[in-house]
Amino acid sequence: MIASLMPNYNRADLAFEQGQGIWLQTADGRRFMDFGAGIAVSSLGHAHPKLVSTIAEQAGKVMHVSNLYRVPQSEHLADLLVQNTFADSVLFCNSGAEANEGMVKMIRRAQFENGHPERTRILCFNGAFHGRTLAMIAAGGNPAYTKGFGPIVDGFDHIPFNNTNTLRDAITPETAGIIVEPIQGESGINTADIHFMKALRAVCDEFGLYLGLDEVQTGVGRTGKLFAHEWSGIKPDVMSIAKGIGGGFPLGAVLATEEIAQHMTPGSHGTTFGGNPLACAAGTCVLTEILRPGFIQNIETIGTAFGTMLDDVVQNSHGIFDSVRGLGLMRGLHCTAPVGDVLNAVIQQGLLAVTAGDNVLRLVPPLIVTEADCRAACDRLIAATHSLTALQAHAKKECAS
Repeated sequence: MIASLMPNYNRADLAFEQGQGIWLQTADGRRFMDFGAGIAVSSLGHAHPKLVSTIAEQAGKVMHVSNLYRVPQSEHLADLLVQNTFADSVLFCNSGAEANEGMVKMIRRAQFENGHPERTRILCFNGAFHGRTLAMIAAGGNPAYTKGFGPIVDGFDHIPFNNTNTLRDAITPETAGIIVEPIQGESGINTADIHFMKALRAVCDEFGLYLGLDEVQTGVGRTGKLFAHEWSGIKPDVMSIAKGIGGGFPLGAVLATEEIAQHMTPGSHGTTFGGNPLACAAGTCVLTEILRPGFIQNIETIGTAFGTMLDDVVQNSHGIFDSVRGLGLMRGLHCTAPVGDVLNAVIQQGLLAVTAGDNVLRLVPPLIVTEADCRAACDRLIAATHSLTALQAHAKKECAS
């Protein structure tokens, strides 16, 4: 008999009752270092005093009024984002997939309004992940996510990631824009190199295309810059964000230049819950904290140190890990053993992480993590590899006998 919750998640047998900072605790008192952060969501950690009080205070006033009226909280958060990014205007929504859908619509709409109705196709990259809606699984192109869901939504073309040789040949008269993740998270923490990012910007400028960046996972300080594209010194035309901007409260947004945003006229797009007072109060609290002097610089410093520590983990892992990937506090360890086995061993050591494609263990802790926290997490990673190699040796001995 099927459970009341649908079986689309492979859940670990862990239920957390409370959290504090980088720690989560189960009902029976077991404590875990959270280096998964709800898949890069809990940017300020758990039970952050300012975020908790902000949400409680706003909930006690008004949670939702709809976009039929002005929402001062969304105006304030939009102002804050515009002041600190390339964008001229912001549209709020509820999730990363919804933000990416909005980004695609904006690219197509702008091309249409600029006299190019034939430009509807979006150039994407192998290994991409842009969400789970019907259109976004088509944009991602992963057969594992499209299987069984009927005809694949048309309008998305795919070429190799980090490869400029195939870029120009993939552009057709129907191409409207390019969408890319500065670091592909789901497929294994694959970082776009600076040359590749600059080439994307140059090609878009040359052919009259729009460059869209999916910074759902890489944004809001995660890599040691407010947004990861800043490392390459380029600016997009439109960008999706979600995850860390709400600190755990559902919130997404599409940021765009005036050239794109001006075409989103009344009735062109909408969302019932997007940008409501409660979500935007939470987002303003999170972003204000991250923009505090020294906060992002601290992420860069700690993220660099964490990368060095993970290099040491690889050297002391008895071959369980063979390389480190990523930037800042978005890291991956490539595993030689099945990543599911590695994750189980890591959890046994009281550390939470997330799996990713290409047999990678993903580490995306809250942005409040310290170097001491990172060092303690690395100790647990090494302990997990020792435990796993002991199990492997025992299994080989059993087979031999």
